[in-house]
Amino acid sequence: MSPPQLVVHRDKELMAQAAAARLITKVVDAQASRGAASIVLTGGRNGNGVLAALAAAPARDAIDWGRIDLWWGDERFLPEGDPERNVTQARQALLDSVPLDPARVHAMPAADGPWGADADSAAEAYAAVLAKASRPENHGAVPSFDVLMLGVGPDTHVASLFPEHPAVRETERMVVGVHGAPKPPPTRVSLTLPAIRAAREVWLLAAGEDKAKAVAIALSGAGEIQAPAAGAYGRSRTLWLLDAAAAAQLPPELYPPAVA
Repeated sequence: MSPPQLVVHRDKELMAQAAAARLITKVVDAQASRGAASIVLTGGRNGNGVLAALAAAPARDAIDWGRIDLWWGDERFLPEGDPERNVTQARQALLDSVPLDPARVHAMPAADGPWGADADSAAEAYAAVLAKASRPENHGAVPSFDVLMLGVGPDTHVASLFPEHPAVRETERMVVGVHGAPKPPPTRVSLTLPAIRAAREVWLLAAGEDKAKAVAIALSGAGEIQAPAAGAYGRSRTLWLLDAAAAAQLPPELYPPAVA
């Protein structure tokens, strides 16, 4: 487990721009050292904000887009092309504007796909794709993602792992179907905490006053069942990227205020 590092930015726009710059550097470095990069994307306003900032960044052309594998931390189990699906929003924000290799864009199954409305079978299928991409040197049945990004919800949820929900208690499976989620839509597919923890780096994104309580809870020693964000960490680095509003309730003895 890597101890969390905290970076607080003035506002959500600056946070998104800085996160995009960090991501460009991380991808370029991974491609230089290993030939390719593996990134897990997140949805929501902060995840999509980072992708939009990346799309607008001139330095995005430093990335070899044909040598990057893209995965998702979770997905709303809706029909292909639904505007609420994370992959649909990611395509609009960035993916459709860069020359990706379609074979390396690993979207989670849709509700009108080969498994129909069976989210559990869809989760098993995604787990199989992850396992196929894993290498002997990786930690478990998923690739060692270079960066896995997660948005932090106001209730401390990450991906589609909600407090006290069965999915957050999973210790063996890498991907699960989520049923009865407290946030619509109720049916989802999500990576589990074991899959998240296989990443080299985990970046948790939070911006806005509505995230302040969740950030404070997750960084103040809460248990992962009650606060899933507290259980999300990387093998080499765990980075919390916040704006000043989201950091407003952090205990000063743990993280003295320092706005970047």
